Amino acid sequence: MLPAHAPPEFADRSTLWNSVEQIEKARDSQLAREIEAALPRELSREQQLALVRAYVKDNFVDKGMCADFAIHDKGTGNPHVHIMLTVRPLKENGAWGAKCRKAYDLDENGQRIPDGKGGWKNHREDTTDWNDKGNVEIWRAAWAAYTNRALEAAGQPALVDHRSYKRRGIDKIPSVHLGPAASQMEKRGIRTDKGEVNRQIAADNKLLKEIKARITRLYNWSKAEAEKPEGQQPSMMDLWEAQQQLKRPDTRTGKIRALQESAALFNFLNANGIQSMQQLHEKIAGMNTRYYDLRREIVKAERRIAVLTERGEMWAQYNEYKAIHKQLARMKPEKRELFEQRHSRELILYDAADRYLKELKASGEELSPKEWRREIDLLTAQKQVDSIDMKAMREELKAVERLRKAADQLARQERDKPRDRGPER
Repeated sequence: MLPAHAPPEFADRSTLWNSVEQIEKARDSQLAREIEAALPRELSREQQLALVRAYVKDNFVDKGMCADFAIHDKGTGNPHVHIMLTVRPLKENGAWGAKCRKAYDLDENGQRIPDGKGGWKNHREDTTDWNDKGNVEIWRAAWAAYTNRALEAAGQPALVDHRSYKRRGIDKIPSVHLGPAASQMEKRGIRTDKGEVNRQIAADNKLLKEIKARITRLYNWSKAEAEKPEGQQPSMMDLWEAQQQLKRPDTRTGKIRALQESAALFNFLNANGIQSMQQLHEKIAGMNTRYYDLRREIVKAERRIAVLTERGEMWAQYNEYKAIHKQLARMKPEKRELFEQRHSRELILYDAADRYLKELKASGEELSPKEWRREIDLLTAQKQVDSIDMKAMREELKAVERLRKAADQLARQERDKPRDRGPER
């Protein structure tokens, strides 16, 4: 897809990208910007194509970029689109323009500032706003909006939201994007590093959700009970005796479990010196605070592990396909196009990894795979300790839930007591 002033021959993608390569002289020039987006499986191929065309036209082509996109769908439930965008603007006559220009530094009076060497202080500035980092948020939000409109037009619910769980207020650790290679390996039963990260994230989310639900119920119950007048609060002794009278299981295994739960409850009350409902509520409030502290550490570790895992996989991807890239660089011009066609997948993966690592290095990060691995191991070990604390908290909450059930039973018994209505007339 091309802007109106682009040369018509650029409609051929080979001509377009050959022209891009020829205009860039620097060895490390950025040739293109790639955007990858998941396509809704609920849409037909024609609807998916219409969605992509509308999005690309309005957000990129109308801004002056040339766009080349391809929809990939191997029937494995992961349809997606790759969008390649030019990063150098076109002049009105169809010739390539400059990416940046020299701009002079000015003082408070708007005058040029001498550099002390006979010239003027200056800096480079982009000729377009295409590299503005704020565009990422704009383009992601636009994709969500266009996708939801397409889903609504097709009679499907619009559920796409570009915001993170954190920004939406969802108490959940986000999983990492597998990518096509890892996704295919996982489907074939081959476990990958990213797959392992996602499995652990799913387990952590399940544990955190369960504990939050338990602790919320107990916090609200104990708070309501502690606020009752002193004479109306159930005593710990009454609750202890009542929980022992709860419906007893018939099986040997069930009886053993019930004894274990009673023992756990006794240990919990005794170890924390709990003798009143107010003390119980204060303990649960403390557990609530401890839950959020542990959750914060677990979420922080998972997110960092996900980042480091992606770095490691990109490093491995870069080294795996580096030989193919070097082979292309040594190839004679007349053989390059055929070689690129035969090895397009490997070259795309190499370029993606190379671009990722360059951007990482430009941000000030060192490329140190051994350090990444060491940090992952340390974070994993600490997270396991935190998870053990979380599981211990879950068992304590289960024990306290026996008291809540006992309190509910006492309340029912009180309601069911026959009332003395006095002598009949």
